[in-house]
Amino acid sequence: MIRDARYVHTNLIALNWRALAHFYQEVFGCTPLPPERNLSGPDLEAGTGVTSARLQGVHLRLPGYAGDGPTLEVFQYSEPAAPVAPVVNRPGLAHIAFSVPSVPQARDQVLSAGGSAVGEVVTIAVGTDARVTWCYVRDPEGNIIELQSWSRKPA
Repeated sequence: MIRDARYVHTNLIALNWRALAHFYQEVFGCTPLPPERNLSGPDLEAGTGVTSARLQGVHLRLPGYAGDGPTLEVFQYSEPAAPVAPVVNRPGLAHIAFSVPSVPQARDQVLSAGGSAVGEVVTIAVGTDARVTWCYVRDPEGNIIELQSWSRKPA
């Protein structure tokens, strides 16, 4: 085990980092954490393994956290690789999740802001005394987001 490890951020590579960052700010209340990034040069190339790498972007503080809480890092490479549409059952990182008060209302907001639906809103039992209402949606660039709301099962 790595001692004192701490979760820091999740990265999204965008086709248009400003538009995607705006979506997460408007829909989920993420807040920019300056400075904006504009990186290039031999160290970036060496670290990424991408020849002539240049990227721009921003870190967004995730809702529900303050100070040095985790961020969503939204970056855009000047020469992006061909995109592959994310699907929920492909091995690897599949989605990010947000806890919301109302999954149907949050889903409507995502759709109104340029996102799209993946599946329907469902509620499932988890253990003997809890249930989760959830659905998958996509942001405007196709990245998968889970919206979820937990509650106790009625007695």
